[in-house]
Amino acid sequence: MADESTSNPAAGDQGADAQGTDTGFTIHTQYIKDLSVENPNAPHVFMEMKEAPAVTVNLDVTASRLQENTYEVSLHANVKATVQDKSAFVIELTYGGVVTVEGEVPGEKRETLLLIEAPRYLFPTARNIIGGATRDAGYPPLLINPVDFAKLYREQKAAWQKQQAEQAQQSSDGGADA
Repeated sequence: MADESTSNPAAGDQGADAQGTDTGFTIHTQYIKDLSVENPNAPHVFMEMKEAPAVTVNLDVTASRLQENTYEVSLHANVKATVQDKSAFVIELTYGGVVTVEGEVPGEKRETLLLIEAPRYLFPTARNIIGGATRDAGYPPLLINPVDFAKLYREQKAAWQKQQAEQAQQSSDGGADA
């Protein structure tokens, strides 16, 4: 499989230069790390299904360091569908990629490359896997709408900062009682 190299246009990159100061990344490989498909009420759910199932999709992105500039970026998808308040199917997918960040990239920019840009490349294949899984489970293929990973990142970061502030407040309140 060929490596996929990308540049970060937001940084004004014109591609990698000879000195290796590019602030892009390379995706070395992509893979299914975990896939679970449950169809708990088959075949009865098919007889009761008179309209499309109600579907909820939850996505999360994580990155963990493997080596100095190499990371595993994981896209976690949890898809649940119900028909008349009964579970139709549940799909859990962790789709990963091994990503190397190229050049000297500061922490915040590195975070955005790993949690926004890299998932944009992983998402289309993860979407196809979920579509194939729903089709193979006996339902019409589910095509998840495109995801705004920048918005997802901002929401996750705000939630994390709120949690940190609450923990700091609890720690300072706990220390005052002693």
